[in-house]
Amino acid sequence: MKILVVEDEPKAAGYIRQGLAESGYAVEVQHTGTDGLHAAANGDHDLVILDVMLPGIDGFAVLSALRTSRQVPVLMLTARGATDDKVRGFDLGADDYLVKPFQFPELLARVRALLKRGQAGSPKEPFVRVADLEIDPVRHRATRAGQRIDLTAKEFALLTLLAQRAGEVLSRTQIASLVWDIHFDSDTNVVEVAIRRLRAKIDDPFEVKLIHTVRGVGYVLELRG
Repeated sequence: MKILVVEDEPKAAGYIRQGLAESGYAVEVQHTGTDGLHAAANGDHDLVILDVMLPGIDGFAVLSALRTSRQVPVLMLTARGATDDKVRGFDLGADDYLVKPFQFPELLARVRALLKRGQAGSPKEPFVRVADLEIDPVRHRATRAGQRIDLTAKEFALLTLLAQRAGEVLSRTQIASLVWDIHFDSDTNVVEVAIRRLRAKIDDPFEVKLIHTVRGVGYVLELRG
């Protein structure tokens, strides 16, 4: 498995590189946002570990540009721990967020979880269909009424979860745990932001809505008469 680390601090980059290499991963390191974006967009990495504070262009800009061409899993790694920064990172398509300082075992656990999730789509995994919505977990494609819908990796994971459990109301806590593998503070609106962005693509262009809010409980994807 090949991992790209985009980190401008040499000491931190070396620490991450050594730990990942000792854990059996092939590691490439870039130190600027521009170089990191070029490597991520043109490489065959299985995961990108991306710092926010980078010279040239910052990590948010790198992530935003990267999501127009690739859906490789991205772990944001930064000293910024404010809720707004986390929301912005997830909103742009980040798959996980780790705040410095951190212990390497925690970083390694996050890396393994993201790589495992990326491999989860087995070759024989069936299509998921709800009404005129069709999801292909293998090719990471979604269509509605025959129209291709472009989704970020996180949006696709969220849509797949809702579709696989169609008719079941999922709470914010369940969604946060199953899609992001972490628990959010009660005042964090990451789930709401993700649902809103997903609705804009899945429901807004169509007359029949599939994603519904159950007030005080959570969200459900189903065809209602």
